[in-house]
Amino acid sequence: MLSKQQWLAALPNRVSTVDLAGYGPKQHGKVRDIYQNGDSLVLITTDRISAFDRVLGLIPYKGQVLNQLSAWWFEQTRDIVANHLIRVPDPNVSIVRIAQPLPVEVVVRGYITGVTSTSLWTMYAKGERKPYGITLPDGLHKNDPLPTPLITPTTKAEAGAHDEQITAAAIVERGLVQPEIWAQVETAALALFARGQAVAQRAGLLLVDTKYEFGLLDGQLLVIDEIHTPDSSRYWSAASVGGDQEPDNFDKEYLRKWYAAQGYRGDGDPPPLIDEVIVEVARRYMTTYEQLTGQTFVPGEQPAAARIVRALASDKLVIS
Repeated sequence: MLSKQQWLAALPNRVSTVDLAGYGPKQHGKVRDIYQNGDSLVLITTDRISAFDRVLGLIPYKGQVLNQLSAWWFEQTRDIVANHLIRVPDPNVSIVRIAQPLPVEVVVRGYITGVTSTSLWTMYAKGERKPYGITLPDGLHKNDPLPTPLITPTTKAEAGAHDEQITAAAIVERGLVQPEIWAQVETAALALFARGQAVAQRAGLLLVDTKYEFGLLDGQLLVIDEIHTPDSSRYWSAASVGGDQEPDNFDKEYLRKWYAAQGYRGDGDPPPLIDEVIVEVARRYMTTYEQLTGQTFVPGEQPAAARIVRALASDKLVIS
């Protein structure tokens, strides 16, 4: 694990964006820069971190952690459902097949928790007993395990808007996803979550909840985007669960809680991130990677942006 001094030394090399020549226009996600290369996409995972539906700063090596961890998980779950990954030519880059994304995000929850206005715990604490059309029993407490993992889907909002809750029945009734495809999605999502929970438990972590995105390619269902990363999933240290203290987060929730402690919950201008928080978020992401994979995280050559450009230039020569 890197020392605090090494983390601070990495701050100037954080990857905010990467410009490529010869790939056409760049598309911007919250975290990824996206280019099309023939019948595939080039996904460059930057060090941008987002919460409250906005980009809040840059975390050193975060892009590399997300890209490599997601590739690892894709390999661990190929027997459950196919995915879009073709290859990883650089620690921050994935080449993926182009699929038609389904217009819903599939969130699977194993515990009732959260601090945002849309979290399951916040709704439950206000008296909601049938979120997403799913009946919850009385008597649950914050951070309790749910009786069984729940699928709580949302629509995919346009830029600047918020995702909206939706029930499984409404997804089918509104024609967002065909019934037979949605049945495949539910089966795959619950199986992926079960695999994720089992792997996390062996690593001393609890997979609390996660978000999946699915797409179709020639009629085949694929899991796309990323899987079981600290950006798209909530992980707790198993040893920290129980008692009166909040579980120790090894994911983006640590950052959300810091902002909440500053009085910020998404409205107005966010307070600037301080170096101590940036380093701690980076440390937790790297710890999650190492515990899940059993591999030592090896930082890629710096500066990363120049390395990425070189790697993709070589990759394009190989495949042309």
